[in-house]
Amino acid sequence: MIRKRDFGYMALALGAWTLPVLAPAPAHAQLWTWTREQMIDYTPNWSGERFADGRPKVSDGLLQRARGLSSEEIIISFAPPGAAPAGGGPAAGRGGNGIPGMGFGRGNPYSQYVGDWMVPHPDKKMVGRVVTMAFLPARPDLDAVTNAKAKAKGIDRLGNQTVIDMLQPGDVLVVDLYGKKEGGTIVGDNLFYYIMKATKGGGLVVDGSIRDLEGIREIEMPAYFRSVHPSAIGGATVAAVNVPVRIGDVTVMPGDVAIGDPEGVTFVPPQLLEGIVDRADTIHVHDEWTKKKFDEGKYKSTDIYGSPHDPALIKEYQDYLAKRLEEIRKSNPK
Repeated sequence: MIRKRDFGYMALALGAWTLPVLAPAPAHAQLWTWTREQMIDYTPNWSGERFADGRPKVSDGLLQRARGLSSEEIIISFAPPGAAPAGGGPAAGRGGNGIPGMGFGRGNPYSQYVGDWMVPHPDKKMVGRVVTMAFLPARPDLDAVTNAKAKAKGIDRLGNQTVIDMLQPGDVLVVDLYGKKEGGTIVGDNLFYYIMKATKGGGLVVDGSIRDLEGIREIEMPAYFRSVHPSAIGGATVAAVNVPVRIGDVTVMPGDVAIGDPEGVTFVPPQLLEGIVDRADTIHVHDEWTKKKFDEGKYKSTDIYGSPHDPALIKEYQDYLAKRLEEIRKSNPK
């Protein structure tokens, strides 16, 4: 069962910090968003390429490599560089496999993971750069002002399509619709199809609902949502775009990389992605070698997994790892 969110906290947070900190974007004056300078200020650990609005732009090659990740392998550590891993020992589970040096890092290693979704295409991996969008419950006096200002700026109607029309190839639209079911339907099959075309199959994550499920199931784009309802979107107001939003218990930033598999979605800070995929290469080789040794039928599981104890097997594994990593790194997309 999906836990009801504490919307009062979210509304107070928006009221307390977005208004003094955020500036309205010139092209979308009624939408609270970050300027390019603010986007850079709030993502100081990203040193790579950026979009015109300042959003971090992870390379297509790194996104392609991330398609090989599973949720278990996406271990997030916000520890300062060089800090010792929490616990001081090898990680348990597939995320670490007992491989020496594969510690989780400080804090909860899955702190950026969100589960409990409806997933119409569990066989399709989702990987893309995050565009965020947040709604608030509609309030007539506020809506009248924001819509009048929108028209004055040449925006005929302020709504979900205002942000949908901003999407680019490789984007994943991440929407905080505060868990709304009836009237919280961010898209039906037509707009879902548009998002698929605009993002080239990027994806959609909505803490809310969708409609036209039968039609959406026929469209090959990954999606994650909380519920389905036949109503059109209503009773909600677009409040913000490309600022931090809350999805479940996770803070999601514009320019994060959303990685979704059948289990759920992890929102990876862009500066951490390369280290995660490099570590996953080692995990994949370890899994590959482990299964090869099991296929030989000569060993007990404890002889091989999580890591071998016999000196000859340790050397065999290390040699195999070095050879395979060299092959993988040569073939990785840039």
